[in-house]
Amino acid sequence: MSTSTPNLDPEDAKQIFDGTVDLPSVPVSQSPVEKFREYLDLHGLKCTGERMRLVEHVFEEHNHFEADQLVARVRERSLRVSRSTVYRTLTLLVEAGLLRELKLGSRTAYEHDYGYPQHEHLFCEKCGKVLEFVSEEISQLVDEICRKFQFRPSKHQFVVHGICQDCRNERSPRRRLDLI
Repeated sequence: MSTSTPNLDPEDAKQIFDGTVDLPSVPVSQSPVEKFREYLDLHGLKCTGERMRLVEHVFEEHNHFEADQLVARVRERSLRVSRSTVYRTLTLLVEAGLLRELKLGSRTAYEHDYGYPQHEHLFCEKCGKVLEFVSEEISQLVDEICRKFQFRPSKHQFVVHGICQDCRNERSPRRRLDLI
């Protein structure tokens, strides 16, 4: 990663699976619950108590999660929401533009899309750590490419797969050739 690009400094990247994310929120006109209720109404879908409790829970804190992690958290908090409702509601939240789906190797994670700035991700293929960062340069490049090809973007997703610094430092004991 280039250190000459100021907003790509590793100190600015936030670890997301440990709950330390501190992305600034973007002002929105409706709460996620109101936005989801509107989406359900527009599509003739039921606005059930289970769905609304789930949306409230998902948007209580900003973190990345997998569907099974959400099911476990819902059960820990004794919220009455079935597994199938969790999976169906996640799909609806993505369709409504409230959540973004991230493919991280063989895993699928979800993150808030509504009310948060465009940001990018670094994914460690060894430990599963995800770092997020904001890059004005990447956004400008995407805009430039879209203009060049007369393409109207609706969103973009940038995930770099690799090995994080911690995992690179955990290498096996040095071999004799490494010391030369």
